[in-house]
Amino acid sequence: MDAFLLGLQSLMVPSVLIAIVIGSVGGVIIGAVPGIGPAIAIAILLPATVFLDDLVSLVLLLGVYGSSMYGGAIPAILINTPGTPVNALTTYDGYAMTRRGEASQALSLAYSASFIGGCFSICMALIALFVFGPYLRDLGALFGQRDIMMAAILGAVLLIAAHRQTMGIAAMLFGFGFLIAMVGRQSSRGIDRFTFDIDYLYSGFNLIVVIVGIFALSQALNLMVGKDDDPPEARITGGLLSGFKELARNKIVAACSACYGTIMGIIPGVGEFVAQFFSYSTARALSKEPARFGHGSSEGLIASETSNNAVPAAAMIPLLALGVPGEALTAMMMVVFFDAGIKPGPDIFENNPDFLFSLFTALLIINALVLLTLLVSTKYIAKMIYIPNRFLGAFIMILSFVGVYSIRNSLTDCVFAVIFGFIGYVLRRLDWPLVPIVLGLVLGSIILERLTAGSGQIRSAIDLINRPVSGTLFVVILLVIGFIIWTSLKNRRTDYQN
Repeated sequence: MDAFLLGLQSLMVPSVLIAIVIGSVGGVIIGAVPGIGPAIAIAILLPATVFLDDLVSLVLLLGVYGSSMYGGAIPAILINTPGTPVNALTTYDGYAMTRRGEASQALSLAYSASFIGGCFSICMALIALFVFGPYLRDLGALFGQRDIMMAAILGAVLLIAAHRQTMGIAAMLFGFGFLIAMVGRQSSRGIDRFTFDIDYLYSGFNLIVVIVGIFALSQALNLMVGKDDDPPEARITGGLLSGFKELARNKIVAACSACYGTIMGIIPGVGEFVAQFFSYSTARALSKEPARFGHGSSEGLIASETSNNAVPAAAMIPLLALGVPGEALTAMMMVVFFDAGIKPGPDIFENNPDFLFSLFTALLIINALVLLTLLVSTKYIAKMIYIPNRFLGAFIMILSFVGVYSIRNSLTDCVFAVIFGFIGYVLRRLDWPLVPIVLGLVLGSIILERLTAGSGQIRSAIDLINRPVSGTLFVVILLVIGFIIWTSLKNRRTDYQN
């Protein structure tokens, strides 16, 4: 309880409260503009966090992360264009409701479902911290260097497995990110890796520079070479409070979807898309009118929005407990932890319990603030849909260069950002995923750091897995790989028979 009160007290600082408001409102606006999304917004904001207080930086990024999916539902419902990638499933039933003249009802339902999903996940995390906090502090004694390394490898395997249709490509891009992590001078041993006697490579690639290039600059190029579309105008009439009544009539669907989102958020490499798939499939199986799904079903809209908004809070758990980011957004937040000198992992429950409560309480405040903002200003935020793509691309590019240069006042960083921006642009044109590169860089750094730190205790390969935790994680990794191989063979056999 003392840790909770200290965490709450740290949120009452004016600068933190301002960051919560800016992150929340800004995240909604960013989500409502098709083409930006939280990953790009956070990538642009990362350079600025270098100059901000640690908690201010984190709640600002959490505000964008936790609120962008609320805003992403607006264009998904009104013009059949998801504001963020995870709102794609919202278009199935949301836009169909708009075509029936029920745009306000659809938006209200999306907001209320998102709010319930987010609050459920946050409350589960807070309860876990209260109930299991004393036991979680003891995890630090169980986790050694090799255990954390094996957890990072498990995260990599789950990430690749999550890209079911493009696992080979995801593995290759993860390897590319891992290779980037290896570039530079290893200070502990004085070894130069892949520097080729180029002075600029001795310090390695700055993670913020890579993220800005891969996500922000690549999307800016993508928007600038595309066409400016004129989306059809959708009118919003009526109040936005009716969704809570509809949600109460479908409380079983909402509860199941919130649970799916929370569970899938905890598993590294899984995230919103898998949570939505299970939620939507379960809702359709339980529905008395399954034929309406995809044609304006309120149950389908609830399943989609509840599950995807339950993921952000849950995705913080593997990051905080194991130091393993589950996807790109939590990987970006890890940069702030590194800058603050805070190492996510089991020790954080012993050393910074009040900090944990601050983060999750801030998320709860963010959800309430976002809901209030949307109820009173949806008509104005919806205007963001009509910003021209090329103007948006130029604006993102300018902000990206300003942010990258401000980190170290280095034009070299800008050049590297451009290089990674072109790489990201090519990958976008090929429709290949960008997330594996960033996670390859982050998880690769963790694997290399832990392997180096624990090398004194490693005499043979078996020493990597001779501890209880590392051995258990290794068995899980083998089971996941075995399941992937079995599923691939089964699908190939089915295709051959057809």
